[in-house]
Amino acid sequence: YVHGDVKPENFLLGQPSTPQEKKLFLVDLGLGEGTVRYASAHAHLGRTASRRDDLESLAYTLIFLHRGRLPWQGYQGDNKSFLVCKKKMATSPEMLCCFCPPALKQFLEIVVNMKFDEEPNYSKLISLFEGLLGPNPAIRPINTDGAQKIIYQVGQKRGRLNIDEDDDQPKKKVRLGVPATQWISVYNARLPMKQRYHYNVADARLAQHVEKGIADGLLISCVASCTNLWALIMDAGTGFTSQVYELSPSFLHKEWIMDQWEKNYYISSIAGSNSGSSLVVMSKGTQYTQQSYKVSDSFPFKWINKKWREGFYVTSMTTAGSRWGVVMSRNAGFSDQVVELDFLYPSEGIHRRWDSGYRITSTAATLDQAALILSIPKRKPGDETQETLRTSQFPSIHVKEKWAKNLYLACLCYGRTVS
Repeated sequence: YVHGDVKPENFLLGQPSTPQEKKLFLVDLGLGEGTVRYASAHAHLGRTASRRDDLESLAYTLIFLHRGRLPWQGYQGDNKSFLVCKKKMATSPEMLCCFCPPALKQFLEIVVNMKFDEEPNYSKLISLFEGLLGPNPAIRPINTDGAQKIIYQVGQKRGRLNIDEDDDQPKKKVRLGVPATQWISVYNARLPMKQRYHYNVADARLAQHVEKGIADGLLISCVASCTNLWALIMDAGTGFTSQVYELSPSFLHKEWIMDQWEKNYYISSIAGSNSGSSLVVMSKGTQYTQQSYKVSDSFPFKWINKKWREGFYVTSMTTAGSRWGVVMSRNAGFSDQVVELDFLYPSEGIHRRWDSGYRITSTAATLDQAALILSIPKRKPGDETQETLRTSQFPSIHVKEKWAKNLYLACLCYGRTVS
């Protein structure tokens, strides 16, 4: 099971002067929504909790009890959870545990790098602390019989099976890495078609690229921005019948968008620049029947959840500096949708979602976070192949290599990843 709110206040000792006075109880099972100070990074990012999350919260609890304070205490305001999560993921186990016994650092390193469905090696985790507790269980302030029993049982099992369960094989670290700023590109299998890309496009040159593409029978399928310059993907497979776009000094120009909605155009792609300007592409011939969008200073989880309940799905995303712009549409052709949000790059989550039939349908990133929307299409494509790349430069060479395998650019953004 998953408790969901492991913190000091939820650990209680038994009644004094009773046989249970040294027994430690964990209360409020499943009643809380988690506490920001002790929550795992995955919990902050809205992911389904598993056993690793309770263990991460336990690590923060133990470090707090040892040090009296955690580095992310003191944040206030509506974006408190964002700031706390950012600080947690930027604080290495070495930094967090620099005044703690080595066992705490080892414990934290193990639990933050566990996979979603990984079964914890409880005997190994418990054994890390044996040297700190003293040799005589009878004089310990709490009863540790249960922990000793687990270590004994596993030891017996190892003896019978002659198997060493210690992790001799190097494990891929789930959450550690060097933060980087890169292009994230997503490729879908398609029947052979014409596709064209432009990048490092200044405002003044955008129109000529679009007009040339339209003259060649291409329409815009994706736009993105890097260092206040635009990237533009045009292809012959959009299914759109006509298209309009606007470059605006403001981030998602409301009046223009509403005017185009009145003319039955729907937003098909958006991009924002670091300076706060935006490029909005609206098309006819989409399957959408209604749209709504939101501009937010932090990723708008609550708004997306509300719109999901109303039958909307995310169909476009972008960022401008630290601000997010998210477009949601009715009749988007999806049966389900999830968000993978990370301060590094949600590689584990993407692969887990792929295995469950989801495919990336939107991407966006700030210099702090990357967000990927994964959806289950109502109509499954004949070839469900999807690949992603992260590159420091625009992936022009890689795009051509993908074309040779009938893989075409579907989503593109520039921002936070991990190298």
